[in-house]
Amino acid sequence: MGRVIISGGGTGGHIYPAITIARAIADIEPTEFLYVGSKIGLENTLIPKEGLPFVTIDVRGLERRISFRNVVTLGKTAGSVFKAERIIHRFKPEVVIGTGGFVCGPVLLAASLSGIPTLVQEQNVIPGVTNLILSKFANRIALGYREAAGRFKKKENLVYTGNPVRKDILTVSKEEGRSLLGLDPHKFTLLVAGGSRGARSINSAMIEVHRYFKDVKDIQILHITGDHEYDRVVKQLEGIDGKGRYGEGSRIIPYLHQMPEALAAADLAVYRAGAVGLAELTVRGVPSILIPYPYAAEDHQRYNAQALVMCGAAKMILDKMLTGKDLLEEILHLKEDPEALASMAKASKALGRPQAAHDIAKLALSIARRRTGSGAK
Repeated sequence: MGRVIISGGGTGGHIYPAITIARAIADIEPTEFLYVGSKIGLENTLIPKEGLPFVTIDVRGLERRISFRNVVTLGKTAGSVFKAERIIHRFKPEVVIGTGGFVCGPVLLAASLSGIPTLVQEQNVIPGVTNLILSKFANRIALGYREAAGRFKKKENLVYTGNPVRKDILTVSKEEGRSLLGLDPHKFTLLVAGGSRGARSINSAMIEVHRYFKDVKDIQILHITGDHEYDRVVKQLEGIDGKGRYGEGSRIIPYLHQMPEALAAADLAVYRAGAVGLAELTVRGVPSILIPYPYAAEDHQRYNAQALVMCGAAKMILDKMLTGKDLLEEILHLKEDPEALASMAKASKALGRPQAAHDIAKLALSIARRRTGSGAK
């Protein structure tokens, strides 16, 4: 049985790919995993639920300015490298995988210092600071986007794999998705989601969209507001009944666990431009209207969205330019032009990498330092 350490954290954008990669490795061969996270990241909640052994190191992200806090953080980071080395010495992994976030910096650095092969998985077009630093000594860098290659100096270690998506995203048909969600099998279906906490700008723009379509019978809207935004959206829309519905069969809900079914059901999606969400849209071939989160590090969501727009798979509206009128016009244009929508769907599908998790898993195992031999350099 092999041993693999995985590290990545802070946000779901780093954690969910790590979980998916771990599952893909386990599908290939029996493996003992150890997940190394921070004490304050979202991984503290998500990873134990997955049943993965979990340990933490004390590390913080650097501020993007000179400050006393950064001096303290650098001191803690040095201590985190030593703790990570002790974890690696005890666990004896054959390969260490980092999926981004400040926590994986000390872990992969410690692995390299210990002679353990390392793989970095970069989800975005604009790489994170941690992954750029790690790329200087990582054995392989698995890219979620081809466009990211220009940001790395060591080209020989780059491998384009696409971003990993969990298998259940691929297994539901459109008919099954609509049936399981109680949606009409024949209506044009719009999926709107801005993340688990919701996106205020998208939700605000959707008020006008809902009001316009409230008496239109050939469309249904599945609008996932996020827990923090639901009450505000509902209060602004008169006519909400006790079942959380508005208009002809459309639905406004705070959260949805059945995202594979929702993606399968959708003819068009209104989304942020996080790497995980875009990977799921493209493996399903769902055309989209993207509103990048404007405060993402290095504005990376805008670059992610542009990659889809340039290929004809999506439309983009910048958050600062977003209005209900503009969003409604884009939705109407695509709803009423089946050929344009079909062309976008085809382009989206062409970008999808359904085998990405398997490819990353194979790449990691190919460089693993086996007990009977050495991995790739």
